[in-house]
Amino acid sequence: MELEMDVEDLLNKRKLESDRIEFKTGWNPDDIYHSVCAFANDYNNDGGGYIVVGVEEENGVAKRPVKGLPEYMLDSIQKDMLGYNNLISPPYFPQGIPTEVDGKWIFVIVVRTGQQRPYKSPEHVTSKKEKKYNYYIRYQTSSVKANSDQERELINMSDQTPFDCRANHKATFEDISPVLLEDHLRKTGSKLAKQVRERGVEEILNDLQLLVGPPELRYIQNVAIMMFCEHPEKFFGYTYVQMTSFPKGSIENPSISEDFPNITGSVPQMIQATMERFRNLIIREKVIKVPNQMEALRIFNYPYQAIEEAVVNAFYHRDYMSFEPVTIEIEPDCINIMNFPGIDRSISEKTIAEGKRFVSRYYRNRRLGEFLKELDLSEGHSSGIPTIQEELEKNGSPRAEFFTDEDRRAMRIRIPIHPAFLEVDDEVSLSDSYEKATKKLSKKKIGQYDKIIKLLNDGEWHKTAEIADNLGLKDTRTKELLKELIALDKLIDNGKTKGKLYRLK
Repeated sequence: MELEMDVEDLLNKRKLESDRIEFKTGWNPDDIYHSVCAFANDYNNDGGGYIVVGVEEENGVAKRPVKGLPEYMLDSIQKDMLGYNNLISPPYFPQGIPTEVDGKWIFVIVVRTGQQRPYKSPEHVTSKKEKKYNYYIRYQTSSVKANSDQERELINMSDQTPFDCRANHKATFEDISPVLLEDHLRKTGSKLAKQVRERGVEEILNDLQLLVGPPELRYIQNVAIMMFCEHPEKFFGYTYVQMTSFPKGSIENPSISEDFPNITGSVPQMIQATMERFRNLIIREKVIKVPNQMEALRIFNYPYQAIEEAVVNAFYHRDYMSFEPVTIEIEPDCINIMNFPGIDRSISEKTIAEGKRFVSRYYRNRRLGEFLKELDLSEGHSSGIPTIQEELEKNGSPRAEFFTDEDRRAMRIRIPIHPAFLEVDDEVSLSDSYEKATKKLSKKKIGQYDKIIKLLNDGEWHKTAEIADNLGLKDTRTKELLKELIALDKLIDNGKTKGKLYRLK
């Protein structure tokens, strides 16, 4: 059995929050099973955690080389765990995975959110006397006894298994793509990637704790369908991305619109395809020369990282039982990204209006978020909204806005365009004379024309790159201006496709 991620990511606390990893120098069952119980209870809905035995901690990460465990202990630890697992009430069975690091053995205990939480554990699992049971929860980076209020809340959480961790009674193992499963494991650095074809989908999903039920009747968890099924819409209606452009505005002139083809596939595939469409068709860059400064200022109409975070959030927080797609609308001055339903009621309208950080302990798809973090697609600890705002600020863009209705039926993120891209380029009629055309143009475009004419006034041939550098524009924009001046009978080119040169006519 192998870990689902690269062990180095675990030891260095990468891709996972530090409070979800606990290092133990040696095998101490009394202490370790407090943490097993706490991670299984998942009081903060973090998705469980990892206990790494045989590793000392130094400055928040594993001390290297690791201390390790004697090889003979690995079997005895696994035998001990069988007995201790049955002492938890109700019984809970975490995964124990021996792993070799720095030439030594460590033992990783993987503890997922328990399907039958809340759990109680003996105060001393090794005691032969009558055992005293307690509920344990995680508090920051420690496992502590739950107080009476926390106990009541744990009991209330017993029927709140996140949707993505629930069993899907319609899906079969044939619905899981071994290619997508292997690709994910390869990207996350898991040794399981090499075993998918050899051992088969069912065994690998079992190793990843993505199956529910006894061996004779296994059901696949919803999150496995979201991640590794090429057609999740078969199980979760309307699971696709619907994108529409309103070049004149959805309010001002909704009849003028362009519907893009719907984006389908697994959740990672849809995120990737959506971002490729943004990169290729929507996101644009401007380069502005700054006086007395070597480096030019580069700005984007929409920063890629902000859009990606908003798209990922839409899939992460979507209700997969809601028959509504992730909807994206491109307006002249903004992008709207919508998912259904809206923000949890535990987040106040004031917090939503401020658009700073939304903190909720209740997530519909906690395990999905964990998978997306492994792919470096999502942030942890409710940091997605701050990431969007920080990326917009770095780009010089206005802040994003967040909207929901009174019934919290939908969530909309409005990402405004950078103000520099609101400037409307002048239209040049190629049938106009230069004198007639310049009467209709802005001072900005006339100034650009004048700069080109002044530069080419020496009667010599000039390259596009040279002219672009003089104007402080990108080559593509400079070529547009040169084409217009040729049409206005002010310039000529040398007629070549490659190595094109320009001079005054």
